[in-house]
Amino acid sequence: MKAVDREILRLAVPALGALIAEPMFLLADSAMVGHLGVEPLAGLGIASAVLQTIIGLMVFLAYATTPAVARRLGAGDERGGVSVGIDGIWLAFGLGVVLALLGWLATPILIAPFGATASVSAQASTYLSISMAGIPAMLVVFAATGLLRGLQDTRTPLFVAVGGFAANIGLNYVFMYVLDFGIAGSALGTVVAQWAMVAVYVAVVLRHARRTSATVRPTREGLRGSALSGGWLFVRTASLRAAMLLSIFVATSLGTSELAGFQIMMTLYSTAAFALDALAIAAQALIGKNLGASDVDAVRSVLARCIVWGLWAGVVIGAIIAGLSGVLGHLFTGDAELAAQMQPALVVLGVSVPLGGFVFVLDGVLIGAGDARYLALTGIVNLACYVPLALWVYAAQPTGAAGLAWLTAAFSLGYIAARAVTLGIRSRTTTWMRTGA
Repeated sequence: MKAVDREILRLAVPALGALIAEPMFLLADSAMVGHLGVEPLAGLGIASAVLQTIIGLMVFLAYATTPAVARRLGAGDERGGVSVGIDGIWLAFGLGVVLALLGWLATPILIAPFGATASVSAQASTYLSISMAGIPAMLVVFAATGLLRGLQDTRTPLFVAVGGFAANIGLNYVFMYVLDFGIAGSALGTVVAQWAMVAVYVAVVLRHARRTSATVRPTREGLRGSALSGGWLFVRTASLRAAMLLSIFVATSLGTSELAGFQIMMTLYSTAAFALDALAIAAQALIGKNLGASDVDAVRSVLARCIVWGLWAGVVIGAIIAGLSGVLGHLFTGDAELAAQMQPALVVLGVSVPLGGFVFVLDGVLIGAGDARYLALTGIVNLACYVPLALWVYAAQPTGAAGLAWLTAAFSLGYIAARAVTLGIRSRTTTWMRTGA
């Protein structure tokens, strides 16, 4: 078990920094924009929901690439693994350009369904239209990160993430406060930092291509294979994003302050989730590699130890959130009333994190095994379980602290519990343990 723990930690600890890069971008945006006022923060909540939905739907570019590369590595075909990863990068870039153009043109249409006030919608439109330029960059980062994870390298993504986060903070400060661009400066700083990350990843991937003699040109077969392998993961991710969008819609109906508070709540939840996902990434890489090498005993060991690590990590992170519930709100807004409204919801969020640790680890195990079809189908079932809970909050219309707490509980306890049941059932079978490259 100690050897398995060392392998998990070797991959998970560096992966933590890379995984939280994007939510750290959002944390920085939320903290800085929050001090511009409640309306800019509420607008950021809507824009972030749309932006993260677009980007999140494409996360299969990383999640499909990691196990594909890892399986080939485990089977002794590293050159083939690098080639698969490069095809994934080309696919990411092409999809990113198309999505950025369409998203920029459709920004007013994407903002309108949330039903926010005119001033909040204007803030959201400003942020979202500028942020569209960063979509191709983030999708390339996804795919390149997936390639390196498959090669059992999570240290390089850590260094890139830390550099990107530092650049984002500095650029946001200059654009927002020195040049007085307001919420537009927050979006612009993030976009510039995202493209800087791409430049670093391209240099790293080209080095691996030269080392293994892998081709850097896209191939029709490789692009088609990457797209098909990610199809089920796209459906799975769509169900997750639908649950998030439904939550934002309900929060919007409760009021501007509730929407602003829920934006901070989901930003903190995403940060905790990505921190726990570091274990899921280690599981993806190790499960894929061991299945490629047909080592089922090692697969079982990784599964057992990742669950233990996930639960304990969730307990620690949840205790921190709940324990700091009285002060966390003040870090993201200068509005004392809003900060006070958030405290009960933060306690609920903290209680739910251990359950999330269990869910995120099992999700990573099944993704690493290539069990995407099951994840997609049960994702629809989980969403169906959550809809009545969200609609109940919408119908009851609780406001203030009660509204935030009930909506947070519906999502972080109700929805995540449904995922825990479906993933737990699958993990107890051997159907997903398909071996070979």
